[in-house]
Amino acid sequence: MATPLAAKRSNRDILRVFFSGRMLIALLMGFSSGLPLLLTGSVLQAWMTEAGVNLGEIGLFALVGLPYTLKFAWAPILDRYSLSTFLGRRRGWLLVTQLALTLAIVGLGFTNPAVSPFGVAVAALLVTFFSASQDIVIDAYRRESLADDEQGLGASFYVNGYRVGMLLASGGGLILADFIPFSWVYFIMAATMLAGIVTTLFAREPEVAIGTPKTLQEAVIQPFTDYFSRQDAVWILAFILLYKIGDVMATHITTPFYLDLGFTKTEIGTVVKLFGFWATVAGGLIGGLLILHWGIYRSLWRFGILQMVTILGFVALAQAGHSVPALALVITGENLAGGMGTSAFIAFMASLTNKKFTATQYALLSSLMGIPRVILAAPTGYLAAGLGWEGFFWFCTLSALPGLWLLTRFRSWMEVEERKEPTSTPR
Repeated sequence: MATPLAAKRSNRDILRVFFSGRMLIALLMGFSSGLPLLLTGSVLQAWMTEAGVNLGEIGLFALVGLPYTLKFAWAPILDRYSLSTFLGRRRGWLLVTQLALTLAIVGLGFTNPAVSPFGVAVAALLVTFFSASQDIVIDAYRRESLADDEQGLGASFYVNGYRVGMLLASGGGLILADFIPFSWVYFIMAATMLAGIVTTLFAREPEVAIGTPKTLQEAVIQPFTDYFSRQDAVWILAFILLYKIGDVMATHITTPFYLDLGFTKTEIGTVVKLFGFWATVAGGLIGGLLILHWGIYRSLWRFGILQMVTILGFVALAQAGHSVPALALVITGENLAGGMGTSAFIAFMASLTNKKFTATQYALLSSLMGIPRVILAAPTGYLAAGLGWEGFFWFCTLSALPGLWLLTRFRSWMEVEERKEPTSTPR
């Protein structure tokens, strides 16, 4: 079973954790994890468009992202085997995947979309495979190197680093492409992976839990038998699917909503960048700090309710119409609450994993977490067309209730664990 959730910390201890090297490592590893994502997404799309590749082929390149949703399939290998006695199980795999990822990005830079789109696809698939593999190890490292009550703050640092990496790759990459060839953009982005490699070399290897798998069969089977042997295992999976479903559905289709209200693309882009990005960053950090003070269960409740209430801001905006101050207020509130909820959500998933097979269990749970974003949000356009914008956002608000109801089932065992003695904090 997972270790007990740590008891509440003093304000002084909270500040010590906030400024610790552990959080800096989480931030830098998040940067290393977020950087490659859009190099096979928007940046590659821009390069292929400029090279004259037809739109149909560009659309098919979404399939190179499959490793991100299938990463649980090879996660047991990363739990079972260790590549380096010097670096340890986690850092050994992390260094190998980061070096391979760097070479894959360089290889993608050497391709030519105008001559061989298939070659580009192979190189892009290698980038996403090694990027997803890096994500598996980073998630496992963060789980094993942080105390249970530090998972929320660690997740917020990781996610914010992830966003900076994405911003550098997408915004910075596209700006650079106006002045230098796209191939050199990829070479420069490959060089920035050095930040993650240096972090891996200087980070401390987490302790190996007693009872880790000794065979590949154990690594494949035991994580699942261990998970489903715990209390409320199936209900927890349902909760992971539903906790943020209202928030995800509402934000999935906001751009057409803003345009229907008469906002210009410049107004939308400016407000989202200025208010949305920084509100999400602030929400993650505030959420992580409050989790240290409140614990995961109370944080999930309070942030979940806040997420639900802020969706109603879209209803108010639909009534207000074209108002830039109202748009800024709604985006700020929603992103602030969403950032807080994400921190608690990731901390909850991390606390569920058994440190004997962290990589496999976390890869499974995080893959499940992505289903609402990919599948359940797909029919939102039809819902908005049928219900109207106000009705649609009311529907999204009410969609948050099943997840909160499921949370009540976990109160007995979560509050018992939070009253136990604190887990030891890694140094």
